[in-house]
Amino acid sequence: MSQVKQVGLLAAGCQPWNKDVCAASGDRFAYCATLAIYIYQLDHQYNEFKLRAIMSEHKKTITAISWCPHNPDVFASASADSLVIVWNVTEQKVVARLDNTKGIPASLSWCWNAGDTVAFVSHRGPLYIWTISGPDSGVTVHREAHSFLSDISLFRWHPKKKGKVVFGHTDGSLSIFQPGSKNQKHVLRPESLEGTDEEDPVTALEWDPLSTDYLLVANLHNGIRLVDSESLSCITTFSFPSAAASVQCLAWVSSAPGMFVTGDSQVGVLRFWNVSRTTPIDNFKLKKTGFHGLHVLSSPPKKKPCSSQYPTKNHHTSSTSEAVPPPTLTQNQAFSLPPGHAVCCFMDGGVGLYDMGAKKWDFLRDLGHVETIFDCKFKPDNPDLLATASFDGTIKVWDINTLTAVYTSPGNEGVIYSLSWAPGDLNCIAGATSRNGAFIWDVPKGKMITRFSEHGKNGIFCIAWSHKDSKRIATCSSDGFCIIRTIDGKVLHKYKHPAAVFGCDWSQNNNTVRIWDYTQDACINVLSGHTAPVRGLMWNPEIPYLLVSGSWDYTIRVWDTRDGTCLDTVYDHGADVYGLTCHPSRPFTMASCSRDSTVRLWSLAPLINPLQINIFVDRCWDEIIGNTDRAVESGAPPLLCGKVSRDIKQEVEKLTGNPRGKKLRWFSECFSPPGGSKNLWDLVAVIKGQDDSLLPQNYCKGIMHMKHLLRFRMSKAQELTTVKMSKFGGGIGAPSKEERLKEAAEIHLRLGQIQRYCELMVELGEWDKALSVAPGVSMKYWRKLMQRRADQLIQEENDDVIPYCIAIGDVKKLVSFFTSRGQLKEALLVAQAACEGNIQMSPLSTTSGSSNLGANNTDDYNELLHKVSKELAEWYFQDGHAVLAACCHLAVENIELAMAALIRGNELELAASVGSVLGESAAQATHYALELLARKCMTVATWDLAADLLMMIPENKLQLVKLCAFYPGCAAEINDLHEKCNLPDVEECLRLAETVQADGDVLETIKYYLLSTEPEKALPIGIQYVKEQLRGSDWTLDSVCPYLDLLSYIRTERLVLHKCSEFRNELLILCGYVGALLAIRRQYNSIVPALYEYTSQLLKRREVSVPLRIEQLSEELDAWRACSVSCGRPANDSPGTPPSESQRRVYSLLLARIPEEPLQGMVGPDNVTGSNLPSHAEPHISCLTGLRIQGPVFFLEDGKSAISLNDALMWAKVNPFSPLGTGIRLNPF
Repeated sequence: MSQVKQVGLLAAGCQPWNKDVCAASGDRFAYCATLAIYIYQLDHQYNEFKLRAIMSEHKKTITAISWCPHNPDVFASASADSLVIVWNVTEQKVVARLDNTKGIPASLSWCWNAGDTVAFVSHRGPLYIWTISGPDSGVTVHREAHSFLSDISLFRWHPKKKGKVVFGHTDGSLSIFQPGSKNQKHVLRPESLEGTDEEDPVTALEWDPLSTDYLLVANLHNGIRLVDSESLSCITTFSFPSAAASVQCLAWVSSAPGMFVTGDSQVGVLRFWNVSRTTPIDNFKLKKTGFHGLHVLSSPPKKKPCSSQYPTKNHHTSSTSEAVPPPTLTQNQAFSLPPGHAVCCFMDGGVGLYDMGAKKWDFLRDLGHVETIFDCKFKPDNPDLLATASFDGTIKVWDINTLTAVYTSPGNEGVIYSLSWAPGDLNCIAGATSRNGAFIWDVPKGKMITRFSEHGKNGIFCIAWSHKDSKRIATCSSDGFCIIRTIDGKVLHKYKHPAAVFGCDWSQNNNTVRIWDYTQDACINVLSGHTAPVRGLMWNPEIPYLLVSGSWDYTIRVWDTRDGTCLDTVYDHGADVYGLTCHPSRPFTMASCSRDSTVRLWSLAPLINPLQINIFVDRCWDEIIGNTDRAVESGAPPLLCGKVSRDIKQEVEKLTGNPRGKKLRWFSECFSPPGGSKNLWDLVAVIKGQDDSLLPQNYCKGIMHMKHLLRFRMSKAQELTTVKMSKFGGGIGAPSKEERLKEAAEIHLRLGQIQRYCELMVELGEWDKALSVAPGVSMKYWRKLMQRRADQLIQEENDDVIPYCIAIGDVKKLVSFFTSRGQLKEALLVAQAACEGNIQMSPLSTTSGSSNLGANNTDDYNELLHKVSKELAEWYFQDGHAVLAACCHLAVENIELAMAALIRGNELELAASVGSVLGESAAQATHYALELLARKCMTVATWDLAADLLMMIPENKLQLVKLCAFYPGCAAEINDLHEKCNLPDVEECLRLAETVQADGDVLETIKYYLLSTEPEKALPIGIQYVKEQLRGSDWTLDSVCPYLDLLSYIRTERLVLHKCSEFRNELLILCGYVGALLAIRRQYNSIVPALYEYTSQLLKRREVSVPLRIEQLSEELDAWRACSVSCGRPANDSPGTPPSESQRRVYSLLLARIPEEPLQGMVGPDNVTGSNLPSHAEPHISCLTGLRIQGPVFFLEDGKSAISLNDALMWAKVNPFSPLGTGIRLNPF
């Protein structure tokens, strides 16, 4: 199992160089970065697009992608290394590849009339046609499409007319080929270009879906034309509102015949057109930067129905537009915008999915890097910000909690190799470039404020800003000089080196400079393993022997430099790894950047086990914190030696009373990656009664306790209304006054403050909204507004149900409305406002039979609030954010579910720490977490730690028995552990076993035999008892589980003895079968079939006598499949085959044997952090399911068989033995 955990991913943007770099099919869309293809898929449950896969096989720039029109699972891609690849998205694998395409494929497309054929073309042709499979497989050349006089921009097959294809050229002309007709080369150039040598490239080209001959053509400067490919004539020339506008891309809207959309090249203006008009129907400015690509989804995502009892109108306009304000009523109103979705790619790398009907972004991935990222650095005084420097000439600053870009530099700097944050709160970054010297960028103002040119045009490889003297900056360059200057440009020192200088840094203790040249060999140890040059190196600031390296072989390796051991190798990047940086206040969180254009976040905490448990069980400081000399001794356990741990120790020692809670919190935040642990501890403090004034300033940015939600949102609404724009740094997309007022109004509305909402709407000029909800204040107030609006009424249609719901107090309908659209945070806010009485039932909406509703409203609203918070928590949990899911539960003080979320996310140390601080209310789940942690510690070096953990559980005798029974030491060591656990020595246990056996107490007999010198004697007694139970008709899990669980702790070396083989086989079979039933109880649906199959295979292959039949197992599995699927199917799904009567009977008998889960919150599958993050690592196929493993992989004891870590955790919780049937216990915790 990989010890370095991937915990975050900053995806690349869409490249702006090649034309066909975005594509869509059904509920998926894809776009190309330089070296990888990102595939997003609609999550139907939450109605949002999520990154599902990154395809990375190309080693040079990807030039085009095309989705197969006949198979939504398949698309093709081409790249500058003369390679074409066909991918299967579902299986995430290469289906076919064509090397050496005889020229770089500049454009590529599936042939519409042939299922397995891809065509591609280089800039001057010819057109190659690759038949992938079948008897005619291979590459042929199109007979006519070659010898062009101008480069090809792009080409398009006709979707209906077989073999018809059109090419667009850089000189503005078209070439049209059609079987049985005369070929037309270089025709239909714009009239203004005829007879000239000027170029006006064809930027977009699409066949009219309703015609066999019409074609929509866009030239960069001459605009859009509808042309007839048969008569070679121009039918319509379309006019733009501004002469400066130019078209970069266009697409037909399949849901609205005759309608198409275009994207401008200079500014991100989306224009709607109809072929019957020469001017746009509507224009929306979506971004400041120009479009690069546009693709309309043929089958747009379907919204979940809000509620069947409320009819909905199919309106195409919405007030939630992020575009320009809607135009006043004009002739344009004759055209309504269609309910479609457009995939939009922009020149700055931004990618989004725009809902054309609602005029809002459904998804926006803004400002990703589109090229190699060379460097990354956390901001020293605000580690939530991470800066990255790229080959694309920009520096971007990211919020690592939301994984979004918050600032970007102006660009056009050539290659930026290195960056360095200014010390303190100067909010500036120094950057080093390949040809433009160095610069200082003022981040909030977005301006370059200083440039340095002492290195001339030579590339600067590294820049370092002194954090002791903020006026000094060092640079080193290919010219062999390392220069130290002041920030106003005065050169202080100039060091000459005999060769190019690649790195420099300031010491943390004084103002000297260390200079490295890795071309000079002077080493004390060689760390072997990388297969290509190493670019990034990083010492861990807390563990002095831990070195991390990033290489051009695409891997990151973690080394123990004491003996040169490679502790872990990470394969998730898809290209050369360049920069590595450590989080200043979370020293076990690391960021890496790569030529694959991504930044990835990692947790190194698993590498330093059992340090976290030492802290939890209150071991002395000497076992937690030490000096470097002690830590680097060979074989010494890990010790913390850095500033962060020393600071925590000092703060703990200052505390009076019981410092345990603070100590656990501070160390937990030190070890945990960003993503909710701080938020979680803030909520724990609130629940424990901490004064609100002690909450941190950024508390309101996370998940708040429900008692704070309205107060903080109220103050945000007031701030949005009153704060002047000048106070904002203007960063990316600084909101206008109108946008701020609109956001403030939305908050007031959700808080039930209808009058303030109306006034803000009036100030914005949106009278219709104000009038529609005014009766919720009073009829008198509504009349006043009517008088102010006497002479005019807005007549446009409106599907905005929110104000109406708030005004009439229909909270349930509104929460249902938000939930159906995946807007769970909005639903939560409204539910809490209702709980606090801010949303009242309007007298207008009260019917004759509902006057007594008020008494029950509070209970109803509380139930609604808990339901919505549970849905929001599940959304976070399914997305791989167990800590944030726990925060949602804690916000409504549902401690049981909060603890369950942490345990199901395998955040065991965090669960135990939080549970011990929360106390009695979390006791049951805390004890379960301690039990699992103890299992984690059952390795040779940490048995005493396991005992310490189990001793924190009040009723711990049975757990301590299991620990001692499994301990593999010699007799003296076993007796020492027995003594620590207050158990008799091994000889005494043997005598006790014989005594209680005579008394007929089976469980006690098993217990003492397991603790004795002859543990194998427990096997026949326990197994015989369980078999007798199974032969009866009324057995349940409770009657057999304690016996099998205890037996499973027999020492492995005794269980695998030849003389125990029969009992071993029977124990494995019984544990497998009972494990399947436990998995059904816990709803571990992914492993239930595997457990049944495992049990069946053991029954087939091994000589045993157990009261189980293979046919019985098969019947039970079929019954479970039929009945559980029919119960769990959503109401709007098409019904499958209903279960038969016999299947219902078998299933009901199964359920009768499965009592209710004692820890209700544990029901549901496990999902660890990083489960949904795509990886470039070699795909592994699960030996349980036969499917590709998504997320962390767990290798079984043979070193080859793999299962997902999620499946391994669930399996180990219900069946302790390995799926390979060897009798070895599974320990994935």
